[in-house]
Amino acid sequence: MTVVTRFPPSPTGMMHIGTARTALFNWLYAKKHGGKMLFRIEDTDRKRHSEEAVTALIEAMRWLELDWDGEIISQFEQSARHAEVAQELLASGKAYKCYCSPEELADMREKAKAEGSNSFYDRRWRERDASEAPEGIDPVIRVKAPLDGSSTVHDAVQGDVTVQNEQLDDFIILRSDGSPTYMLAVVVDDHDMGVSHVIRGDDHLSNTLRQNVIYDALSWERPIYAHVPLILGPDGAKMSKRHGAASVEEYQKMGYLPEAMRNYLLRLGWSHGDDEVISTAQAIEWFDLEHIGKSAARFNFDKLENLNSHYIAEADPGYILAQAAPFYEERHGVELDDLARTRILASAGELQERAKTLLQFVDESVFYAKSVPLSYDEKAQKLVEGAKDKILPALATALGTLEDFTSDHIQAACKGVADALMEGNLGKVAMPLRAALTGTTVSPSIFHAAEILGKDETITRINVALA
Repeated sequence: MTVVTRFPPSPTGMMHIGTARTALFNWLYAKKHGGKMLFRIEDTDRKRHSEEAVTALIEAMRWLELDWDGEIISQFEQSARHAEVAQELLASGKAYKCYCSPEELADMREKAKAEGSNSFYDRRWRERDASEAPEGIDPVIRVKAPLDGSSTVHDAVQGDVTVQNEQLDDFIILRSDGSPTYMLAVVVDDHDMGVSHVIRGDDHLSNTLRQNVIYDALSWERPIYAHVPLILGPDGAKMSKRHGAASVEEYQKMGYLPEAMRNYLLRLGWSHGDDEVISTAQAIEWFDLEHIGKSAARFNFDKLENLNSHYIAEADPGYILAQAAPFYEERHGVELDDLARTRILASAGELQERAKTLLQFVDESVFYAKSVPLSYDEKAQKLVEGAKDKILPALATALGTLEDFTSDHIQAACKGVADALMEGNLGKVAMPLRAALTGTTVSPSIFHAAEILGKDETITRINVALA
């Protein structure tokens, strides 16, 4: 059997983190088995449809580096095919026209609510002849659900899930205006696209029981199902904005790497022993449906940050700089020229060891890309002001005399200033130097930073601070 999975988001907003994990699981399963993952936009709900959301979904997939096979399919564009299948069911007696008025349906709902029934429609048109139809009512088409016995979903994650058929209603598959419902459209599309495995959130389990009614009515083979538990926030409630970032786009803007995001989402509900850091190649080799947990996973921001710091530290410096480059302008209004890139790459090893996110990498290295006069933050300004009389002039003199402008010699010169003016307290010399060179109080080793900036630029920045 050729494995074919699908990623079918609804275009109503940004890609939720749970949607991203679903995409990842489908992608990994297809990759492992040499199959295909198809991309379908479920856009039958035209009132909530957003082209901006479609673009956001595509961009999120590209950022996560999850590719797909073939062209992206629009479910809305398959509407004629869905309607055709509804008519086939009608012709074969597996579906029927329902002429209930809105008032009748409202009465049925109230009665079902009073009785505590899950199903409200009383099937009054299931066996009636169309000749009895009232005037002025455009009928819907309902599928005939089984009336007795039970139905079972054989699920690769949840096991067998069984319900009594009396809980299943004769649900609508074609609306009175001729448009298909979600239930019908999904079944027809999955069948026509050759989907072999449906991997999705367990909030779709009730939909699966109903969709199988359509599969059986058409004598189509059901796909293999795997219903994945939802992602919860740290407090055990459904993941939402109140827990912090809830969409893929937000994590991208927060400076997380796509490979760290994939690794974390993989471990959020799936395990391979005690392994935490799992490369993409390993994920493709190891991923299976059997080790998806049955319980909901809780999002842990600290674990994601730790994974991200690991991937930043281990990555090629050129790659990290390429990933971080847009943030220099977004956060600081600075465009990187060749000199800035050379300086940042010279310090990349230390920067990467320190950074938990790309934003931290950028914030601690942007001074390499700036030119004088620098803007100082409040703490740096105080340090500069306090060092103008003695420390900064002494540093300008001591560093200006160095012929070998290397980190060790710079540190030795600063130590000499500290011995002469600060009773040997190097920190009281290094901190004003950091403020003068970077405009902040947080940076990599200031002695190494001065070496990278070079003698002329270092002395210039000290003199500008003095001015």
